[in-house]
Amino acid sequence: MAQSNIEWTEMTWNPTTGCDKLSAGCKFCYAEVMTKRLKAMGQEKYAEGFKVVLTHDSELLRPLAWKKPKVVFVNSMSDMFHHKVPLSFIQKVFDTMNQCPQHTFQVLTKRAEILEAYSNDLRWTENIWMGVSVEDYRVRYRIDHLRRSNAKIKFLSLEPLIGPLPNLDLTGIDWVIVGGESGRKPRPIKESWVESIRQQCQDAGVAFFFKQWGGVNKKESGRLLNGRTYDEMPRINSIPH
Repeated sequence: MAQSNIEWTEMTWNPTTGCDKLSAGCKFCYAEVMTKRLKAMGQEKYAEGFKVVLTHDSELLRPLAWKKPKVVFVNSMSDMFHHKVPLSFIQKVFDTMNQCPQHTFQVLTKRAEILEAYSNDLRWTENIWMGVSVEDYRVRYRIDHLRRSNAKIKFLSLEPLIGPLPNLDLTGIDWVIVGGESGRKPRPIKESWVESIRQQCQDAGVAFFFKQWGGVNKKESGRLLNGRTYDEMPRINSIPH
């Protein structure tokens, strides 16, 4: 586990590591860059670089030792629904999350088809929030796969937002996160795209979270929209206080 600087979570937990590029949003993958650094630092968990690796049982059971309620981003360095991660392993991860109702687990995938295919074989407790990444209109279909899953809480991560997303169908969606790309060569984000999504969320009664404008210096560009921050979260009882 590790404390996280991601604005919408508290910490990260990585039962698997490694991934493969899948769509345009993966171009400047943060996890891939971080993996190279961790490997260079000699961290054993990242010895095989960005290859998909399943962790040991000790890591799978780690959340059972956390007594205070936490908000946990699961697999920040991987994708739990990667085709190289077997259903049996995902079920073990879910079993741990099922046993920890005091924590909120946030799972995010780009492989929404696999999510839907496995959905009936997983136990979806209310403390498991399931999301899909949608960076532009070409991958909007992921939302439909998420909607057809059995997740109790469903969210969208529109980050890095690299194109407009008008006329989103937010039926059954509880939360939307928006963020611009950061790094050395970030692709641009337009305020009109963000404002359109914010308005769609407001009209649909969906919680809206604006994470960042991004850019080369994301701290300098900040996260103000319309002169304010948007930190809305799903209104459910499982959020720890």
